[in-house]
Amino acid sequence: MIELKSPRFVSRLTRDTLALILAGGRGSRLKQLTNWRTKPAMPFGGKFRIIDFPLSNCINSGIRRIGVVTQYKSHSLLLHIQRGWGHLRGEFGEFVEMLPAQQRLESSWYQGTADAIYQNLDIIHSHNPRYTLILAGDHIYKMDYGEMLAYHVDQVADLTVGCIEVPLDQARAFGVMSTNEHMRVTRFQEKPESPEATPGKPGVALASMGIYIFNTDFLCEQLIKDADTPMSEHDFGKNILPEAINKYQVLAYPFQDTESNENAYWRDVGTVDAFWAVNLELIGVTPELNLYDEQWPIWTYQEQLPPAKFVFNNKDRRGMAVDSMVSGGCVISGACVNHSLLFSNVRVNSYSEIRDSVILPDVDIGRHCTINKAVIDKGCRIPDGMVIGKDPASDAERFHVTEQGVTLVVPEMLGQELHHVR
Repeated sequence: MIELKSPRFVSRLTRDTLALILAGGRGSRLKQLTNWRTKPAMPFGGKFRIIDFPLSNCINSGIRRIGVVTQYKSHSLLLHIQRGWGHLRGEFGEFVEMLPAQQRLESSWYQGTADAIYQNLDIIHSHNPRYTLILAGDHIYKMDYGEMLAYHVDQVADLTVGCIEVPLDQARAFGVMSTNEHMRVTRFQEKPESPEATPGKPGVALASMGIYIFNTDFLCEQLIKDADTPMSEHDFGKNILPEAINKYQVLAYPFQDTESNENAYWRDVGTVDAFWAVNLELIGVTPELNLYDEQWPIWTYQEQLPPAKFVFNNKDRRGMAVDSMVSGGCVISGACVNHSLLFSNVRVNSYSEIRDSVILPDVDIGRHCTINKAVIDKGCRIPDGMVIGKDPASDAERFHVTEQGVTLVVPEMLGQELHHVR
């Protein structure tokens, strides 16, 4: 008898699975960072995009049939996947397909997460998977989906929902579920105003990660029924799950570290404050998210760039970076970078100081600048002598300042129109 979680058994499951990554949302809580790009296309971690994490999880889990469902301002996302994810071998049945909103079954664009999958039912049928894995394209984590698939099959589930414990005061931003002792979901509320705590854990709620495994026949049946339901919002969290839990085997799958049985690493970078904080977590001595993990690499499009360079070594003009991550193509020219993360092709010119900041690609920072606790968007040209992050009131007149005091700067705030609309 084959053990249920043996590598061979799991590989059979993953080969019979189609993954669909929902990557069409704007992510409006990221403010001006998503004016010209969808949230999954946001740069992250010095050289990656957010979408690289669910894509890498699929590849590392042995799931190599993947569709990426797009809608809002997806051009940079399409380019990234075209350049960085075209290495799969079609003759072996491997692919990353782009599924843009194209009114395949309806006369409208995608109306919700469930509708986005419903409008691609013909494509799902053409691949004929036994299981369909539906993923959010905008979270940072490393997860073996094969283990969740084995759990789904072992428990004879119709639908399995990946979940994680979150502090109760943060739970209103998620779908919150209640379960019985067998982890069967007994209640599900999408972004409730007053979330319920997990029994026995008064300060904690069980939140959906936006990860669903469906038996494909069951998924199609539920999507067709939802499409025919008047007044439905055609959303997995608001409609599909609440309807299913009363009639079908809907289970929760806790995402935990296998050694400690505690919550595994999972981050929602949906706000400017969270985006800033999670990026800066990476520069710690032993960050929770290990980007140097050879056993579970994060794949991405690799630009051909020269190494980072640090020039000048005078007492008042020293090119240096301390407690920082500096990506390829950067030049630190007689400037000081402290506790910051610099993406590719950033130039910091003489006598400037960068501290506690996240600098996205292709930024040029002039001389005698001071930047503190800031996120500087791609392509910004910071003029000589500019001070950012020292005076919140002054910054708020020109830039966006968050509740936690992070200053966001995008090119338009500097009068630099990178995106010309005629």
